[in-house]
Amino acid sequence: MKTTSMIAGFLRWPIIPRILSLVMIVTFVFGFTIHLLEPDNFPTIFDGIWWAIVTTSTIGFGDYVPTSIIGRSVAILLILIGTGFVTTYFVTLSTAAVTNQNAFLEGKTPYQGNNHVIIIGWNARVKEVIHQLKIINPLMDIILIDETLEKNPSPSNHFHFIRGNPKSDEILTKARANEASTILITSDQSMDEDQADMCSVLTLLAVKGINPTIYSIIEILTFDQVKNAERAGADEIIQTNKLSSYVMINSLVSHGMSDALLNMLDQLKGTKLKYLEITFDLVGMTFRECSHHLLREKKLLIGIKRGTNTMVNPDPSVIIEKQDELLVIKD
Repeated sequence: MKTTSMIAGFLRWPIIPRILSLVMIVTFVFGFTIHLLEPDNFPTIFDGIWWAIVTTSTIGFGDYVPTSIIGRSVAILLILIGTGFVTTYFVTLSTAAVTNQNAFLEGKTPYQGNNHVIIIGWNARVKEVIHQLKIINPLMDIILIDETLEKNPSPSNHFHFIRGNPKSDEILTKARANEASTILITSDQSMDEDQADMCSVLTLLAVKGINPTIYSIIEILTFDQVKNAERAGADEIIQTNKLSSYVMINSLVSHGMSDALLNMLDQLKGTKLKYLEITFDLVGMTFRECSHHLLREKKLLIGIKRGTNTMVNPDPSVIIEKQDELLVIKD
């Protein structure tokens, strides 16, 4: 009964470990047997195992050769049985490697790490975001989830693609959303704006259900859905249409301003534009005094964040308070 249970357990092993185990067993048994049958030609068990290995691998160095009829009969049996197992093992190993590689490229392989960044949706904006993130931090693990792509759009180290619906728990589990640090949910602009925003908010709800503490950034196209994104737990909301309209207004009022804004944003990409927490020595300073102080550290003060409001270039006499954050451009 115990033997039957062991066999059943062995049969449940993955196929590669099973075949490898059989190869090792066959090699040891035949190596030990040939040592017992012809101790003069095979002085040690290791010599027998060595002969069995080079025989089954079809290398056949000829340094150890059985000479008796029974010894050669054992060799024939080893060639017929052992070579088949070894060949099967290497064919299976190669097939598994190709299958795993295809699964990885097709977005079927679960991610195994943690503290990573998840990006939802594939579009020109995401392509540029990923490109810039790789420049800023080449070691950052980026997980892309998209259900329209057929294959990984950018196979490389620290980039993992998962194909599927980002609102699905199964897909989010494959992306280890419960272990991720940040998620960026981009809008599907192939949809109607309201529908695209609703899908983004539903995705955010699904992610927050798995990982309530994840820092979430969501792209929203319509003003009406901003409140819903806030209710869903968005930490940061990017109103793409609003940002675009501001650029258009500035271009209409001051011709050529779009190029200037784009050039400025291009230079500020990454970590140059930041919020700084207030240090004790800055509390009570005016905006002007604080600005002069930070310039000595090569930090350009351009605004103050107070609560949910950010004051850009406020009155120079505004007093810096303890709970404020400073919007600066760092060198």
